[in-house]
This record gives sequence, structure tokens and C-alpha cells, in this order.
Amino acid sequence: FLLVTDADKKKKVLKRWKRMNKYFTVPLYRIGVLPLLGFHKIFLLLYTKGYKTEKLRITPIEYRRKEGYIHIVAGRGNKAHWFKNLVANPKDVRIKLGFRKKRVSFDIIKTIEEKNEFFKWYVSKYPTAAKYLFGWNPKKDVLETTDFSSFSELVEIIRFDIIK
Repeated sequence: FLLVTDADKKKKVLKRWKRMNKYFTVPLYRIGVLPLLGFHKIFLLLYTKGYKTEKLRITPIEYRRKEGYIHIVAGRGNKAHWFKNLVANPKDVRIKLGFRKKRVSFDIIKTIEEKNEFFKWYVSKYPTAAKYLFGWNPKKDVLETTDFSSFSELVEIIRFDIIK
């Protein structure tokens, strides 16, 4: 999505994603079909309260576990509605992993260095997913010499901790 530069194309892609999430992903996750198929290992449902409407919002998002924390990348940065909801109402954030809904605390990774470190870890662990997330080419790109700084400036990374 980040690689699409035309504004009209971005709107169409975003609209298609919203529609698919609303009528396919969220309902199938909520009734337990997607967790049964193993999708809970890479996708979670993020429950937030709308920053304008204060209505419950449910967003399916890809996540990765690193060092005991759940990490989510906001590809649209701080413009993503779910990100705005998260920041506006931090006490109302929940996640659903598989069949369990959990309360979480979170922090936003701020420094470019921390973000770059995360992306290096991400690329080394999930090269195929990195291809789709930000255009990583495992055949051409070299991890040791790649600078993720320009990409890190565009995105937000949220680190969740499950409250027990």
C-alpha cells in the first residue's frame, strides 16, 4: 500500500481493504473460523473506541511477537484511523488473539534507531512478509547494508504488552 503513489489508487485500495475487513475478515474471525484455520498466529483483532464517534471499532491487523511483546506496524503512520483511536482512547484498547480477548498496555516506538532495529529483525525472520510490507527483495537487498530510515520515518510501530 505504501508503494502506491497515485492518490486515487490509494483511496481505491483502502476502500477495498475496509470493505473486505468489514464483510469478510472481522465476521469470520469473530465467529471463530479464521482462528481455527491458524490465522490467529499472524492476525489479531484490535478493539478501539473511535476518536470522533466513540463507537467500538474492530480492526484486523497483522502482528509479530518479539521479545515477549506484540508488535504492529501502522503502514499509514499516524494517519491510520485505528492508530488515532488507539492514541485518543488508550484505556479502551483490547486485542483478540485466537478465541481470547485481552486487555493490553502499549507504547509507540519513537526513535528511528529502534524502528530500524525492528525492521532488521523483521526482514531476517519474515523475508516474504517484508516483501509485502515494504517491498523487501530477498534476492537483491542486503540486510547488513540496508538503511530503513526513510521507511521508518513514514510508519509507526506499536508495542503491546498483555495485562494479566
